[in-house]
Amino acid sequence: MNKQKKNSYILIHVATPFIVLAMCIGIILIISIKPSDKLKVYKNLIFMDELKLNPDNENIGLKIKDNKIIEDYKGTTAEDGEFIRPAYGEMYAVMKSSGFDLSVPVYWGSNIDLFERGACQGSGSVIIGAEGNTVISAHEDTFFSDLSKLRKGDTVTLSTNYGEFTYTVRELISFKKDNNKYVSPSKDTRLTLYTCKKDILGSSDERIGVICDLTEKKFYTELKEDEEQ
Repeated sequence: MNKQKKNSYILIHVATPFIVLAMCIGIILIISIKPSDKLKVYKNLIFMDELKLNPDNENIGLKIKDNKIIEDYKGTTAEDGEFIRPAYGEMYAVMKSSGFDLSVPVYWGSNIDLFERGACQGSGSVIIGAEGNTVISAHEDTFFSDLSKLRKGDTVTLSTNYGEFTYTVRELISFKKDNNKYVSPSKDTRLTLYTCKKDILGSSDERIGVICDLTEKKFYTELKEDEEQ
């Protein structure tokens, strides 16, 4: 064995244990990440912020407002009425569905702080109950953990302080995060819900969700003074 081959042989044997050790440490670190920490580790996950229609990902000056949403309205209702447009960072709806038990708060705006508190709607989509595409998303390991359970025909009800709106699941969807086909404005009135596809290795480029048709509108017509915003 010449000198050059001998040195290479020694180098390989010396370096191999260190390479194996580094790989083992990396695997242990990945396994040890808690689900609750994934929100911070992957805080650059992109939802409807990819539309780039407004600076929703800015945290400067953010004022989060947790409103009490009317969920037990007993007065008369009408198919037409007035909308109450929320301020950025404001909770303005509660979502319930026949497909899962979780009651989900909905915030107007989308950034990391709001995603930790509930589902988020970017202001590039239309307000709940209005004509067009209402786009709402949430993290798959928190508020939309059961979104994949929805099937065609299931209902999604959104209660606001101006009315209650029921949507029926029309279509299950799957798309890449850079594909804006389903989250862009639409001529038809729809509700689009989506989240990341679960991936045990971390961030996924795949999004899953549902498209729902608006099937019932109940605008409140007898709000008490203490119920009005």
